[in-house]
Amino acid sequence: MGAASAITLCVGAIVFKDDCVLLVERKNPPYANQWAIPGGKVHFGENLKTAAAREIKEETGIIIEALEPVYSFDIIGSLDDQPYHYVIVDFAANYISGEIKANDDALSAAWVSRQAFNKFTVNSTTTDLLRDKYQFP
Repeated sequence: MGAASAITLCVGAIVFKDDCVLLVERKNPPYANQWAIPGGKVHFGENLKTAAAREIKEETGIIIEALEPVYSFDIIGSLDDQPYHYVIVDFAANYISGEIKANDDALSAAWVSRQAFNKFTVNSTTTDLLRDKYQFP
């Protein structure tokens, strides 16, 4: 797999409003053009909950309060012969305020209801998380 690379720590936030979950359509790999829990990289010295709130605001314009971690996973692969290893910690979060506006590395952002969930191309990790922890179809 080539030379050793650093592990990148990332966070996400599972945010509900009116029984709809906040999802973004990713612009960049991994999972480009698929819908997922919003989030991104933790900055050096940044608290994980602070990073989650910052990332959600940057990607969606939504203000949240990050609560407890509810899910963690790895994404290991390579892109253009460059290996990567992301460790992602997803937090439950409270919606505080804001209107959705996709920014940063999100192509689109939406509040997705349980009824509409299967109409979106959601990545498998997000699908597993929402089915296992939040009883999505």
